[in-house]
Amino acid sequence: MSRVLNFSAGPAALPESVLRRAAEEMLDWHGTGVSVMEMSHRSAAFQSIYTQAEADFRELLGVPSNYRILFMQGGAIAENAIIPMNLLGDKRVADYVVTGSWSAKSQKEARKFAEVNIAASSESTGFTTIPATEQWQLSADPAYVFICSNETIVGVEYGFDPDLAKIGRAGLPLVADMSSNILSRPMDVSRYGLIFGGAQKNIGPAGLTFVIVREDLLGKAHQDCPSAFDYKLVAENESMYNTPPTYAIYIAGLVFQWLRAQGGLEAMAERNAAKAALLYDTIDASSFYENRIDRACRSRMNVPFLLRDESLNSVFLEESAAAGLVQLKGHKSVGGMRASIYNAMPITGVQALVDFMLDFEKRKG
Repeated sequence: MSRVLNFSAGPAALPESVLRRAAEEMLDWHGTGVSVMEMSHRSAAFQSIYTQAEADFRELLGVPSNYRILFMQGGAIAENAIIPMNLLGDKRVADYVVTGSWSAKSQKEARKFAEVNIAASSESTGFTTIPATEQWQLSADPAYVFICSNETIVGVEYGFDPDLAKIGRAGLPLVADMSSNILSRPMDVSRYGLIFGGAQKNIGPAGLTFVIVREDLLGKAHQDCPSAFDYKLVAENESMYNTPPTYAIYIAGLVFQWLRAQGGLEAMAERNAAKAALLYDTIDASSFYENRIDRACRSRMNVPFLLRDESLNSVFLEESAAAGLVQLKGHKSVGGMRASIYNAMPITGVQALVDFMLDFEKRKG
């Protein structure tokens, strides 16, 4: 068996040791005689899997005790509707900061349920920057402020946890889509009212959605909100109001254990910074490749780059795939290339990509 280096933006690469352990446990989990895929979510065996996964997730992120962790379904796109249905309460307006394709889609979906104020946008720059918090023009009484902490398509990332207290709006819930940079660095969960994301980038397989929500924000769901999407109801039932994505939770739990064994989020932050620096430095030193994102907000998870001679794009992709470097094609909306280097991508994988890029430039430049 020969495994390639998978630079997919998602579903993304998983740690090989996690995949091997899952394979070993596929037919018989810990002597139960069944696969986790076959377990009742009400069984003692699965309850132990769920409890450990939730506890490890909480410990890794340092989630305060007044926050609930929910494992749901529907992905981040569904949450774009579920969030306003749960958080608007008796208010009408929600504020959105638009920094790329995903936050643009989020605010568009929210308009079905709320009046949306665009508090800030970097569209005029081609989504190459992150507007400073001090520049946000918040409305008078919004239900919440929404950001996407890492835009996978354009490759911009908040390298910090915004502090609304610094602009005189302490207590206003900050909501963040963290689908693609969750668990990539330590963070201050207390800065946020709600954090959510799809698991298929840095946590596990597609099908699982995580929600971390402050308890005081529960119980505000609109009367027409489907029961399975009511955060309070989901929290009261320990994410088992309906059958949860059991196997995806199991794999996520293995990833959480892997992260702990790697040294936790401090160690991952160092590795991710080193990987990103290696790739960005190669691009910046070249006249053959280009990255147009402001260096202050370049994503450590998703690195888009262009070949200055775009006629070579197809050749680059063909040759890189032949070299075992796959899923490097950029999103159709921006073109070029994109290397997603989430937690599971080792620095040796990034080095292999850099070596290929330098060789390709030498031969084609």
